[in-house]
Amino acid sequence: MEWFKTSLVDEKVVVFDPLRRQWVSLTPEEQVRQKMLHYLVETRKLPAGLVAVEYSIKVNNLPKRADIVVFNTLGEPQMIVECKAETVPITEKVLDQAIRYYSGLKVKYLTLTNGKTMFCYQITDGKIEIITEFPL
Repeated sequence: MEWFKTSLVDEKVVVFDPLRRQWVSLTPEEQVRQKMLHYLVETRKLPAGLVAVEYSIKVNNLPKRADIVVFNTLGEPQMIVECKAETVPITEKVLDQAIRYYSGLKVKYLTLTNGKTMFCYQITDGKIEIITEFPL
């Protein structure tokens, strides 16, 4: 897959997302999302078909979008990845957002990243615990 291919459209920088197969605005958050997608597919060797970008979910009957959702080979969601711009610290507020997404999409793992810092959590019987290794 070709990653980090950029172009200028209407004086705005866009990046080609090989998973969505479309050009998207290269915002600071999108830059982190693209780095994380590259990490998942190229470094961790997860099949691209098991990784969804801006995945639609319902939280309290409200439509939301998780930045990245990783599925297992049975098509069951395994991990939600919440991406923030590098300038945004990973705080309790970011974890709370990921937990809200968890409520709409029961997964085993939550990952929070701003491209510089990454936190991974495992959820077992509704209990959230920080883990030191990337789980997948």
